Amino acid sequence: MTLRIFTLLCAVYFILIGAVFAGDFDADFDDTFSDDDPASEILIADPLEPFNRGVFWINDKLYFYVLKPVAKGYRLVIPRPARVSVGNFFSNLAAPVRAANSLLQWNFRGFGTEVYRFVINTTFGIGGLFDPAKSVAGVNKSSEDFGQTLGYYHIGPGFYLVLPIVGPSSLRDAVGSYVDSYGDPLRYADLTTKEYLAIKLLDAVNRLSLDKDTYEGIVADSLDPYLFIRSAYAQLREAQIADSTLDMNMFEAPVFDDNLNPIDWFGL
Repeated sequence: MTLRIFTLLCAVYFILIGAVFAGDFDADFDDTFSDDDPASEILIADPLEPFNRGVFWINDKLYFYVLKPVAKGYRLVIPRPARVSVGNFFSNLAAPVRAANSLLQWNFRGFGTEVYRFVINTTFGIGGLFDPAKSVAGVNKSSEDFGQTLGYYHIGPGFYLVLPIVGPSSLRDAVGSYVDSYGDPLRYADLTTKEYLAIKLLDAVNRLSLDKDTYEGIVADSLDPYLFIRSAYAQLREAQIADSTLDMNMFEAPVFDDNLNPIDWFGL
């Protein structure tokens, strides 16, 4: 009887020790990947997380089973220089939107940059198919949209949103994208809805064909790609609004310094 009691007490002891160890281990593990860790810090409210995760899952499957295979096939058929030209064309179409948002933010240098780029690339770049403003004059495009304009006036991001096909966004940026859509020249072209959507699909597929599997890398390296992308998106938007990600030396290329700096002509 005594032996049985001793054995029972030993078993209880080791069970308790194991529970304490497991609790300490779990605590350490949770601390390593807790929300307080900078890598997973919550930078934007996400009250719709279950819904957002559902849309994220759909977008993920759409990416891997539809969009990326199509982009890979497109990549095999269309040479890279042609795909770069297509990307230049769509980027040039968006220059008026970037210029308008720069002006709304009182960023006259950004406004001058986009006006200059649009004029040079539309003329010498054959309708925007080429980018002599960058390749010859060294002038990089800015990165301005109405979401950033709202942020400039201290309007917060609101809550996080994952939009179908579009991907990560926020309440503020979704509104901004809707407003920017009215500056899209294609919106006012004589196109049917199908033609308009087909052109937008071409733009998306072309961009994916030039991408070096960025999303695949995120999925492979992240414990939770949803959280990683949410955090990365919030940080990117904060940086863009603060203008910390823009090339502030865009007018310092050697060719531009000599004779082609229209912004300096006016003392801006």
